[in-house]
This record gives sequence, C-alpha cells and structure tokens, in this order.
Amino acid sequence: MRARILLTLLLVACIFAPASASTVSRPRIAIFYYPWYGTPAHDGVWQHWTQNGATPPRVIASNFYPLRGPYSSGDVRTLDAQMREIARAGVDEVVTSWWGRGSTEDQRLSLVAAAARARGLAVGLHLEPYPKRSAQSVGADLRYAAGLGVRDVFVYEAELIGAEDWATVLPQARNVRVFAHTRLVGWAKRAGFDGIYTFDASPTIFRRVCSQARKAKLACAPTVSPGFDARRAVGTASVQPRRNGATYDSRWRAAACARPDLVTISSYNEWHEGTQIEPATASPPDRRMYQTYNGAYGEHGRAAQRAYLDRTAYWARRFDRGRACASS
Repeated sequence: MRARILLTLLLVACIFAPASASTVSRPRIAIFYYPWYGTPAHDGVWQHWTQNGATPPRVIASNFYPLRGPYSSGDVRTLDAQMREIARAGVDEVVTSWWGRGSTEDQRLSLVAAAARARGLAVGLHLEPYPKRSAQSVGADLRYAAGLGVRDVFVYEAELIGAEDWATVLPQARNVRVFAHTRLVGWAKRAGFDGIYTFDASPTIFRRVCSQARKAKLACAPTVSPGFDARRAVGTASVQPRRNGATYDSRWRAAACARPDLVTISSYNEWHEGTQIEPATASPPDRRMYQTYNGAYGEHGRAAQRAYLDRTAYWARRFDRGRACASS
C-alpha cells in the first residue's frame, strides 16, 4: 500500500513538472488513448468492458482479450506500464479521449498526463462530441487544456459545428495546436484550425489531403490503424481485417508517403472497435469467442502478444529516418 501511495504522488507531481528534453520538440508520432475502463476492485463497478451486455471478466465488449485482462484506467501501476510500452514503441505523444469537464475521462486526465510525462511523452486531448458541445464550450476547453500543459487538441467530428462558429473562437487559442477531424481542407482553413487528421478515413486519400493541407499551410496528421472490428461491442457488421499485420503496414506506408507533419495511430487501447495495438493474450478465456494476434508478422503464441507494439517501433524508426515510404 505504501509503495502504491508513493507511486501515485510521483505521477501526480509529474503533471506540473516542466517538459523533459524528449518532449521539447513537436511530436512526430501520436497515439489515441482511451482512459475510460474500470473494474469493481478499483472503481466499484465495471466501466466500458460491459458494453452491449457483456459480462466481465470472462466476456468483455471486444473481439480481442487484453493480456492484462480487463483493467482500470485509474490504476496508476497500469497507467505507468502502458505509458512505458508506448514510449518504447517510439511514440512521442499520447492523445487521451476526453468527454468534457467532470467526465470520467476528465477526472483521470491528471493521472494519464502524469504517467505519460513520467515516460517523456507529450500529452494531447482527443476532444470528443460530448453533450452540448459548441464552439464556445470548446474555446473554454482549449484554455483549460493549455493550462494543463496540453500541446495538441484533436477535435473529433469537427464538422458537427459550422466553420463560421469555429472561426469566432479558434483564433483566440494560445499555445495549443488544434486539429480537425475532417477530409475537407478548405473547410478546416476557413474554420481556423491549425491542421487536420483523418482518423477513420481510407488511406487512399492520405496523399491528396496532405498535399492540399500543405498548400493551405495546415498541418497534416493522417491516421493509421491495424484494422477494425466492433461486432461484439456495438454489433457493427463492417470489419477491416488485420491480415496478419499487412493492413497496418500498408497504412503506415501510405501515411509516410503523404509527407505528413505528424502520424497519428488509432489506437493504443480502443478494444471495443478492435483498433488496439496494446498486447492481447494468446490464451483468451474462450478461444471460440476471441481473436488473437497469432500469425501477425510471422509470430505465434506469447511472441505474438506484443506484435503490434513491436511493429510500431519498427515503423517509428523508419519514419524518423525518412525511409517509411520506401518498400520494406
């Protein structure tokens, strides 16, 4: 218990610490992170693992099963281990999902930020479409984020608010880069955004969108993903298979060839949508119910559990050396 208290104090203190040398320059690779999971042992109830009628710990709202098992995003030891994995994979920035002031994600923001900064990672916000979100409320959110030392804010589904409304608040943003989730570069320019990110768009548009963004003097941050499978969480029939890692590789190469300012990864741990690269167990509770990473990049069993983190490190090295667009 004493060790846990000391670790908590250390991580919370880090949120107010100056940025380390490794976070001074602008990030080149950012990853979307979801801090919304909870367990009865840590939080009193299951949080998020129970979507669509799932009954943890055996049955969770995912087609994969975490190597850690269903965990709490409020557990500082889990957070520290996750941020260590992210940093070792060559990622520079953690972009944490945020659903407005007072939300569970807001309450955990300080812990996530402290854990990230303790590992030399910059912190960004993924500003979700929380109830009654408006340009004016986001203006206040940006000031709040800047006060916490957040450098980048990514506005999901930015087009839900008109460009004219955005243009009244974004010019007032200080010390924060604001990215719009949109494919419409001209719209983002009129709205006053600093850049765009694609999130769930096809990689076939990366080159065109980034070319348009450069001409408009906007930053371009295409999003790469290993696949998509949300059947167990929300019943969505559409699936983008991982193809043993080939999907992730092709998207990384497409992003790099678009000459981006920043590559974003979806995601570290969005287990509901099956986009996660967080380690997944090779021995789930029910092999008929869950997929595994077996076969990814030729790995099997325990070696495959971290296959996507290892591959992220590979692409991060190639990207930093300017070789990610070349054939591997």
